[in-house]
Amino acid sequence: MTAKFPAAIAVTIAFIAAQVGASANQAGVRNGDVPAGHVTGIGGIFFKSRNPTALAAWYRDVLGMKIEDWGGATLSYEAPHHPPVAVWSPFPQATSYMAPSTREFMVDLAVDDMDAMLARLTARNVTILKRDDKDPNGRFAWILDPDGTKIELWQAKKP
Repeated sequence: MTAKFPAAIAVTIAFIAAQVGASANQAGVRNGDVPAGHVTGIGGIFFKSRNPTALAAWYRDVLGMKIEDWGGATLSYEAPHHPPVAVWSPFPQATSYMAPSTREFMVDLAVDDMDAMLARLTARNVTILKRDDKDPNGRFAWILDPDGTKIELWQAKKP
C-alpha cells in the first residue's frame, strides 16, 4: 500500500468481532448482501498531537511500529494472527473506559504476543495500567502514550 497521509498514524481498532456481525445483522444487513455505497472498514485514524514527530518516534521505539517517511504507519490485516475485523464503537459520553486518559478516544492495537509486548513495555519503563488474560476474546493490556491517549493492546484469542 502506498500512502501519502499527512503526519498521521493509521491504526487498526479491534474489540470483539462478534459485535460487528451482530450489529450488522440487527440492522438487516447480512454478510454478502450489502448494497454498494457503504463503509468497508477503517482506513485510518488521524488525530492532533502536541509533537507528532516525538509521538511517532515513541510508537516506533516503544511499540515497534514501522513509521513511514510521511510520519505515520500502515498496519496490515494480513499480519499473522491479526483479527479479521476492525470495530467502530461509540461509547456513552459518561464512560470511564478511557480513564485515566482525558482524551475523547482510545486506540486499540492488535499485538502478536502479549507477553513479549509487555516485556518490551516494562523494559522501557511504560506503566501497565491493567491487564486481563482471562477475557473470552483474548488477552488485553492498557497503557498511556506520551500524549495521554489510552492504548488498549489486544492479542486475539487463537482459533
